[in-house]
Amino acid sequence: MADILKHSDELGNVLVQVQDDLRQLKRSLGRITFQEKGESVDLQALDTAIRRTESGIRRRAEQYQKTVNRQVLILPSIEDLEKKKADVQIPKWRPPLESIPHMHHQRGQSVGASPGEKHKAALAMRLLYNPVHPKNRTLMHQNYGIQLPGLRKRSATIVKLKMFSLLALPEKTWRGQREVIWGKDPDLSHGHGRERPSTWTIHTPPTSASSKSSEHRQMTRLAPLNPQCLPALASISISKLSFTILEGHINPMAPDFCRFKQHYCLCWGLLVEVLLGLESLLRQYAVPIARVNGERLVQLSGDLNWAVGRGGVSWLERLLSAMENREEVWDLVYRPGQRYRGEGGTEAAAVRIQSCWRRHRARNAYLRHRHRKWAAGTIAISWLMHAQLGRVRKSLQESRRIHLDNYRIRGQYLSANWKHIQASRRTIIHIPSLGYSQLQRFSLKGFDILQNVQMGRLCDVRDENVQVIYVSPVRLGDDVFQYYTRLLGLQQRGGARTTQASCTKRFTILTPDALEDFPTHNMCLSTLLKYSPRTLRRIRNLIQGQHAYMVGGVAHLDDLAVADELGVPLLGPEPAVARLYSTKSGGRRIFTGAGVTVPPGQWDIYSLQQLHETLAQLMTDHMEVRRWLFKMDSEMGGRGTAYCDVSHLNCSTWAQQEYSHHSPECWRKAWAQEPVLMKYVEEVPEWLSSYAQPVKTSCYPTWACFLDTFLRQGGVVEGYPPSDSVTCLTVDLLLQPDGEVTVLSCGDQLHGPSELETAGSSVPQTSVCPDALHTLCLRVGQACLQRHITGHVSIDLATFLDPRTLEQQVWAVDLDLSYSNQLAMTQLMLMVTGGSLDCRTSRLEVALAKPFLLQKGSKDTAVGFPLVSHFSVASHYAVLGSRLLHTNLSMVHYSVFFQMCKAQGIGFDIKEKQGTVFVLHDSCERYSLGMVTVSDDLQGALMTFARNLSVIHQEVSAPNMQGETNFKVRC
Repeated sequence: MADILKHSDELGNVLVQVQDDLRQLKRSLGRITFQEKGESVDLQALDTAIRRTESGIRRRAEQYQKTVNRQVLILPSIEDLEKKKADVQIPKWRPPLESIPHMHHQRGQSVGASPGEKHKAALAMRLLYNPVHPKNRTLMHQNYGIQLPGLRKRSATIVKLKMFSLLALPEKTWRGQREVIWGKDPDLSHGHGRERPSTWTIHTPPTSASSKSSEHRQMTRLAPLNPQCLPALASISISKLSFTILEGHINPMAPDFCRFKQHYCLCWGLLVEVLLGLESLLRQYAVPIARVNGERLVQLSGDLNWAVGRGGVSWLERLLSAMENREEVWDLVYRPGQRYRGEGGTEAAAVRIQSCWRRHRARNAYLRHRHRKWAAGTIAISWLMHAQLGRVRKSLQESRRIHLDNYRIRGQYLSANWKHIQASRRTIIHIPSLGYSQLQRFSLKGFDILQNVQMGRLCDVRDENVQVIYVSPVRLGDDVFQYYTRLLGLQQRGGARTTQASCTKRFTILTPDALEDFPTHNMCLSTLLKYSPRTLRRIRNLIQGQHAYMVGGVAHLDDLAVADELGVPLLGPEPAVARLYSTKSGGRRIFTGAGVTVPPGQWDIYSLQQLHETLAQLMTDHMEVRRWLFKMDSEMGGRGTAYCDVSHLNCSTWAQQEYSHHSPECWRKAWAQEPVLMKYVEEVPEWLSSYAQPVKTSCYPTWACFLDTFLRQGGVVEGYPPSDSVTCLTVDLLLQPDGEVTVLSCGDQLHGPSELETAGSSVPQTSVCPDALHTLCLRVGQACLQRHITGHVSIDLATFLDPRTLEQQVWAVDLDLSYSNQLAMTQLMLMVTGGSLDCRTSRLEVALAKPFLLQKGSKDTAVGFPLVSHFSVASHYAVLGSRLLHTNLSMVHYSVFFQMCKAQGIGFDIKEKQGTVFVLHDSCERYSLGMVTVSDDLQGALMTFARNLSVIHQEVSAPNMQGETNFKVRC
């Protein structure tokens, strides 16, 4: 059998050699072209003959080898245990495959064996079927005489692994195989001289492409080693299985690579693809030297996911993890531009440049598209918003036009029926709204409480024909409601006090239901009421079938909306007219039109140059004025006022000397004023920036801040009275719709911490002749009526003695087209005293009861019973403080506050109509209140007012907690 195998192997080698010779002859003849005797040689026919011969020889060789292999590769059958004991010899030649059933039949013929022998036989069969068992070789030799070679542990599965190695190669490799080379396996031929195919060598013949030739060369280099060299390398240690790759190429003849290839020859198919990828990577990045760890490489090849994301960062990291000099290779691979220094670098650079350029163009095109899309969307949304805003504006304009038309129609009705309404039972709807601009509303601390300081409007119920509906901007607790109920019950008529129940029925306090919906918007009260449908519905129910009209505060457009919603006339000017003439410039226009004296000054100033030039001219024309005031048009309460003293000018002394050299008539000429005017123009800018000071530094801390707002809103410049003793007074007028002017209140102002701040007033006024004051007020009132201004108007006046003539001068300095705090406090004072204020004579007359005992024998009553027979009229004075602030008051409840006042003797005497009455503004904060003191003389009222402030401050303050207050009043 060994001879047959030998001949078969030799025959196979010969056939292979013949095939190679024929193939070489084919390639040689393919390159020959010649002519013989004018005829061409038909090489294609010769090639066909060669192919036919090659095919026949291969077919016969395969049939011969199949016959021989069928005889040699079949193991002998296993005999029975009895034949094994008889030392039956194994024949050298076994029958073919067809005889196997017969042998199985013979194997089953042994009978009569003991159970122990059967067990041993079964155990032996299991060991024979397990080729990797240590006793398999011994049993094979003992039972069948077959001496198997001493193979390593992996030799039992060498055929399967080598076949698996072939199948593990890439599909393009094993599909492109062209031939099988047979060789000797010295391990398997040991003992019996058996020869068998040992390994596969894949030859991929080159095509026309150079890349395929390179792949063929690489596959040839990485083919498994010839098995003849395996015994010499079997003793190599695993720790020495590293090899080196130079310039991206593996040297197949290098000893370290041969050791690695020999050790892993059984799984070489799995390693080939990894090695090819590693070589390609190192060539692409021009890595000069790389040391590969064989164990890591094998572990990497065993990972089925090692090729996932080929070309990516994770794939690159997995390949480089098999490197021993990983850091060096890593730094080189990640060096910028290194990829373009290696194999295919020029093509990669070109691709990279093209891709970057295409990306740049695509990115720019996308950005342009996105920008155009955004622009189109923005334009579309803007147009839609513009169209919607236009529709809303038209709707608002239409609704406001309707409100204005209805206001004018109802105003005409009110004007025609005013006297009838005043003589009938009527309802007055008081809405103390402050319709300031949004910026001003947000800049005012406690804006809601500021709108509620006119609680004295409730005192209109002292007229028995009047019912009052008061809309409060803050929610009032039961304590405040009960306080006003008792306060309004103090009125006396004919010696008998009206009952509290009667007064309770004639006043109603309402709060807008939208108050909680807009807690931080600082809306004016009219706007809140506009968005309060339930409150409006309740007011309509209360005034149904009665004469009613609405009295507002500072005019706002929503006043017209509320009046139209309620269907009642508004006692007041149109909002546009009120905005025009309630400014400082508008007030000076009315005063000028009325022919009353105004301070020297100029209005409607909107630029810095205009301010400097106007001020210099005014200072030159009025050398007697020692202080100049700057007032913003739209501010209120002294917030928008600043001042600057002429004494700070460097040229003031020289200017006064120049002025003294000329008579007053001569000084009015331009040539006399020119030197001083030029000097003023030069020094005024620096003078203002250095010495001008705002009055309310909490609102405008510096002159620069004040000046910026002043020039933006516009304002006036006017002189301060040239006197050391200046008294300011306030007069409240009612411009009735029928054209009559009524003076309701007049009082001298009480100054606060500054001469330009007002803290209260004393009623009646005692500074100006009543007749002159009444005449002045009537002229201003008529000027307002000519400009369609009706309702409540407040005039601020300043009086002083002229230092040159020593005559009293009265200047009209300010005009407010709204219901004033002084008028509300006056109404309260008249309510608690039961008196009357005659502004024509400046007298506050109070009726005092004089009880006496009747004579004996009277038929009307018992002897000695006191009766009131008549009233004596006395003249009283009152001091009004509309808004007194003290932060420590918020820590004291009203009940405790009144007990404290009672303990200190602060109260009101009903009989004498003297004492103190407080005005409560809210139930929550409680840091603000109003106070009225009444006495039979002015000094007594002022002293009581000052004492009350001092006592309250001491009671609510501690040495280490003084709080913030405006209790400092200058009488």
